[in-house]
Amino acid sequence: METPAIERLPDEGFHRVLCVVAHPDDLEYGSSAAVAEWTARGVEVAYLLLTSGEAGMQRPPDEVGPLRAREQRAACDAVGVAALQILAHPDGMLVSSLALRRDIARVIRQFRPDAVVTTSWEVEPGWGLNQADHRAAGLAAADAVRDADNTWVFPELARDEGLPKWGATWLLVSGDSRPTHGVAVSPGSVAKAVASLEAHAAYLADLPWHPAPADFIPGILADQGKPLGAEAGVLFRGYRLRD
Repeated sequence: METPAIERLPDEGFHRVLCVVAHPDDLEYGSSAAVAEWTARGVEVAYLLLTSGEAGMQRPPDEVGPLRAREQRAACDAVGVAALQILAHPDGMLVSSLALRRDIARVIRQFRPDAVVTTSWEVEPGWGLNQADHRAAGLAAADAVRDADNTWVFPELARDEGLPKWGATWLLVSGDSRPTHGVAVSPGSVAKAVASLEAHAAYLADLPWHPAPADFIPGILADQGKPLGAEAGVLFRGYRLRD
């Protein structure tokens, strides 16, 4: 069976991109290099984190949440992202519920992005067993993209909050085992991606087995650049939702 071709993402017309993930640091394992590439050319990128990652360290959650928020702010600064919003859904117990879909659809209608980036909802995406919150976040984001573009789903967003429907053109799924599109990234964007993960210093220090970002992020991005004919890249499974 032939390996499907991977196209370069036609992102020249992007003005706004919304990234929706479960935790602080989820975007820093490769996707932040594409973010750095976009912001360098003037695309406005916003991050929506569904939890504060408060269950991710061996410390009390009320200490961890604010700490990880500070580290995520520094990670955003490394790749040129100004808008960061962190919701209060429970870390480790995220469910792809109507409430979660509504919260994501609300931000889509507020920000009006051309593309929404999220994580794979596959159980086994190819690199291992996917974490439950990642799966819930990705599936909820995929549903919320369509919810945000439907007048009759969550009509209270328009009626009570003045947020009419909005249709993103692209849904981009990172970490999927069947990528279809990619973004070539510069050495500068690779360096910014490394710095964005390094910003999670306290979190990484809590994981003694974790390699240093500079020891593996450039290799991941180099591998993803190969099918694009580029020195480095970021791959997504892309769904074009409208012309």
